Amino acid sequence: MTQPQSDSRALRNALGRFATGIAIVTAIDPDGHPIGLTVNSFSAVSLDPALVLWCLDNNSHNLEAFRRASHHAINILADNQQDLSNRFATWPADRFAGLPWHAGIGGAPVFPGCCATFEVANETQHAGGDHIIFVGRVERFGERVDLAPLLFHAGQYRTLADKD
Repeated sequence: MTQPQSDSRALRNALGRFATGIAIVTAIDPDGHPIGLTVNSFSAVSLDPALVLWCLDNNSHNLEAFRRASHHAINILADNQQDLSNRFATWPADRFAGLPWHAGIGGAPVFPGCCATFEVANETQHAGGDHIIFVGRVERFGERVDLAPLLFHAGQYRTLADKD
């Protein structure tokens, strides 16, 4: 069934049929405070050079801080980190209160227990409709092959089901 392109709710629902991983992107704001938010708009761009991208709404109150940050950390969440995803998807809150993290390159917060982390230099930014597309050059990364990812599909959290 097709819908007119102007039906934004139908478009959002159709886009939600694409299962995505969930990440928390973090940085340090100009005042030295950690900032972060939950995203599912993360993708690999290039292996040589190593580039990744993520997107942020033009109306985000953290937009200028992310634009000015030298580095970002992209924390790919594991299937047991749904609470962390929810914490960084809500506002207002002191999202970092009581959370363990360490400073990555450029001070960007890196969380333990994630499937993967990417510490990236804030390379370029591009206008993309109602979002800004951030392209980052990967300077350091790590992964935990023993952890399954947290997924989002059709408006709900999901996990992988192994088929043997």
